[in-house]
Amino acid sequence: MLALACGLTVANLYYSQPLLDLIADAFGVSQGAATIVVTLTQIGYALGLLFLLPLGDLAENRKLTTRLLAGTATALLLAAVSPAYSLFLVVSVLVGVTSVVAQILVPLAAHLAPEDQRGALVGKVMGGLLLGILLARTVSSFVADLFGWRAIYFISAALMVGLAVVLRRMIPVRQPSHTAGYGSLLRTVWDLVRTEPTLRRRALCQGLLFGAFSAFWTAIAYELIGEHGFGQAQIAIFALVGAGGATAAPLAGKLADRGYGVPASGGALLLAALMAGLAAVGHGSIVVLAVAGFLLDFAVQAHQVMSQHEIYALRADARARINTVFMTTVFTCGALSSAATGLLHHRYGWTGACVLAAGVSLAGLAVWAFGPSLHAKVALRPEGPPSLRR
Repeated sequence: MLALACGLTVANLYYSQPLLDLIADAFGVSQGAATIVVTLTQIGYALGLLFLLPLGDLAENRKLTTRLLAGTATALLLAAVSPAYSLFLVVSVLVGVTSVVAQILVPLAAHLAPEDQRGALVGKVMGGLLLGILLARTVSSFVADLFGWRAIYFISAALMVGLAVVLRRMIPVRQPSHTAGYGSLLRTVWDLVRTEPTLRRRALCQGLLFGAFSAFWTAIAYELIGEHGFGQAQIAIFALVGAGGATAAPLAGKLADRGYGVPASGGALLLAALMAGLAAVGHGSIVVLAVAGFLLDFAVQAHQVMSQHEIYALRADARARINTVFMTTVFTCGALSSAATGLLHHRYGWTGACVLAAGVSLAGLAVWAFGPSLHAKVALRPEGPPSLRR
């Protein structure tokens, strides 16, 4: 159920990616301007991760989850009926802010899992989250082809309401140990950034890798429409290849449980860079683009699961705040990459987007290779220092 909930909520961030051409036509804006929808949604998500996700270590988790889902449903309804592009952009930020419920549920799964199975079980929950990311583009393309692009926002709003009811009944009550207040909670987030080099490097590596992911999938719809003459239904079918990348999550979790997370992470970063290059030189072939998209997604998802396995072992009592640092970095990098993709695609086309994807992947590989503290053996510290136990 946690896997399903993560998938349905995080999908809200990605429904717009294959619809940018339709959104541009509907509001009478350019393709470059339409790309801002993706950027602002991810910025909203980063803001939610920074200011709302830490509440997972302060507020009762079930109540927090259901209230955020109600907020997501409201934002989605507003997006569905927005008459002006400016309003649609504002609401897109709100959709991103409230969709952080997925990242509250992942640390909850880590709390519920036995220590020796944490990697595998978090990997299963992450598999659901990643399927939501990867199938969102397919679902929204099919729905848009049948009912118009606004329909997916109505449908998702209804799903959020239903999910809130189900999770209210199923999630166990969990009251975190942090009691010193919201201001203190946010200060300890900075303490984690300052005192945990492994967290900093893991977050930066994943952020750069997610930047490659964002560059590829933000620009691919334009490439498929302009170069290959695809319609929305064909784009939906193509997007299915990315869903195969979710198979990386359980595999990566098992590798992490067996102690192979560090070398496998380096392999994932290298694979992503190679696939971005393949997509650039082989863009004339749909098969080559599909293979590149599948393996790029596989690399991104595998690296994320292995990273989360390692960082969740740093502070057992601060996993929501650890996730705040990690995911805020990831989605900030993703938002910056989406914005840069819009500019580069406008000037250099598909090649510009692929060069960006390859460049940020190689930057992540450099951080992995020259960050010795990333390779240090992490020990589980259930309590953490006093500054983090407040």
